[in-house]
Amino acid sequence: MPTSAPPSNRFERRRAETRQALVRAARQILAETGDTSASIQAIAERADVGFGSFYNHFESKTELFEAAVADALEEYGQAFDTHLAGIDDPAELVAAGFRLSARLTTSHPELMQVLRRRGLGHIHSDNGLARRASRDLRAGIASGRFTALDPTFALTGLGGVLLSLVELRFSRPDLDGDEAAANLAEMALRMLGVPPEDAHEVARRPLPDLV
Repeated sequence: MPTSAPPSNRFERRRAETRQALVRAARQILAETGDTSASIQAIAERADVGFGSFYNHFESKTELFEAAVADALEEYGQAFDTHLAGIDDPAELVAAGFRLSARLTTSHPELMQVLRRRGLGHIHSDNGLARRASRDLRAGIASGRFTALDPTFALTGLGGVLLSLVELRFSRPDLDGDEAAANLAEMALRMLGVPPEDAHEVARRPLPDLV
């Protein structure tokens, strides 16, 4: 058997690596400043790729930054898949998701800064956490765990509270992140129709080893 990949495979691998380097550079820029006015030359230099490589992957900076946001949101969603896979109660999933997000602001600050700066426009996207949250909300409504309200409005409310938590964690790092997340999770559960005492208990259940 050959000891190296065929040239075509090497080419595709290098092409994918170049694209990911550009996406990673765009994510860093979004996390640091949120400013998308950086030149393509500056982005390419940060990614350590040639200027001409940019147009092999993206038609514009707008397309690149959208790809960077989608990449971050998908990583965010995968963190939920990894850490919360054993939770079956839709209410507990919501609460644990809030608390996981608070912890990710410390363990994965770049990822969460992208969410902080760009998350509002992606609350109803078809990828990342939005798709997963919509699925869990529908399951909770179907099972009677949540009040039978419109899933679109429920997702809007949850997304707004979650983004407020992320903003709070970065703007007020002196606050107890776990306690802030539990309090906002409890509020979100009550918004979804979970009885107050139940919401308080669920929002403070022991968590898996998240991060």
